[in-house]
Amino acid sequence: QVQLQESGPGLVKPSQTLSLSCTVSGGSITTNDYYWSWIRQPPGKGLEWIGYIGYTGNRYYSPSLKSRTAISRDTSKKQFTLNLSSVTPEDTAVYYCAFGGPTGSWGQGTQVTVSS
Repeated sequence: QVQLQESGPGLVKPSQTLSLSCTVSGGSITTNDYYWSWIRQPPGKGLEWIGYIGYTGNRYYSPSLKSRTAISRDTSKKQFTLNLSSVTPEDTAVYYCAFGGPTGSWGQGTQVTVSS
């Protein structure tokens, strides 16, 4: 069973870069037909998809966040990473990593607060 675990700082200052990693256990991030995503949920709001990195390494980002988003991967560590630059308090949210394809699952989520 594939499991995901998010990690990273819980507090980021405005204008800095938010960096989160997702460690995958029980599976490979290069397995055909799977996509590895980041999603967030701001307080009191719905889920917002941020982007994904596919099994070939291809990337696709939400148009509204594309200019500030970079998703990368380290296949040897079985991790994929989210970098969101120039953050503001509006980026405060619970951030989730997830995978999709023939099957799917989500991590438990991690709270990130943007505040000085």
